[in-house]
Amino acid sequence: MKIESPGFNYDEHGKKYSNYRQTDPRIEKYISEALGTAKTVLNVGAGAGSYEPTDRYVVAVEPSSSMRLQRVKANKVPAVIGTADSLPFDDDSFDAAMATLTVHHWPDLETGLKELRRVTKGQVIIMTYDPDALDVFWNSYYFSELIEVERARYPKIGRITKILGEDADIKEIPIPLDCQDGFQEAFYGRPEAFLEKEVRLSQSAWGFLTEELEEELVNRLKDDLHSGKWDEKFGFHREMPFYNGALRLIISSNK
Repeated sequence: MKIESPGFNYDEHGKKYSNYRQTDPRIEKYISEALGTAKTVLNVGAGAGSYEPTDRYVVAVEPSSSMRLQRVKANKVPAVIGTADSLPFDDDSFDAAMATLTVHHWPDLETGLKELRRVTKGQVIIMTYDPDALDVFWNSYYFSELIEVERARYPKIGRITKILGEDADIKEIPIPLDCQDGFQEAFYGRPEAFLEKEVRLSQSAWGFLTEELEEELVNRLKDDLHSGKWDEKFGFHREMPFYNGALRLIISSNK
């Protein structure tokens, strides 16, 4: 599958994004540890402010007016209007930079990552999904077309590390059963969540499907939940305290 433009229109469809996409403290620990002793942090594609540290000086960059408004309502620092591929900062302006669950929206990944590296003295931290691991989650059984959208949008881990510099640490992030961040794998043990339209609206991949196909996929799951077939095949997920899926943290070290 080829996606002409990977970006999602958050101004139109993401007005309630922050209701479902919130910082999960267990995932946040990995980011905090990766930031190390950095005192100044740049957050690019900052969205509504999830995973931004509260104990450091943060500058956020976000192109969506809807996301920026949600930041203000959540008492986050106001965001600079901008995009990753043209950052209005001098070289080495920040101790560290972060981009969480955003690089799959960037139309020019290479330029964006090089810009992150340019303005950062220390580590660049990218939280993303490994497109080669997307089919380990049960939703590939019900939402195969959706997974193809995801696989087409997410850059391969090796491509990211090659652009940033080969010296990178890649961590597999375990997802808690009651994860507070509403990305797809967060509901590995709570499949009923996918039946809620607002939950799906907070997951950008659904926006690349037609309404008819979305309804078809949701009904696949709905029918099996009602009949008990989902629990027969995948019900053990409801008891798993953590799930290791495709979520990854890339920590690119100093220049």
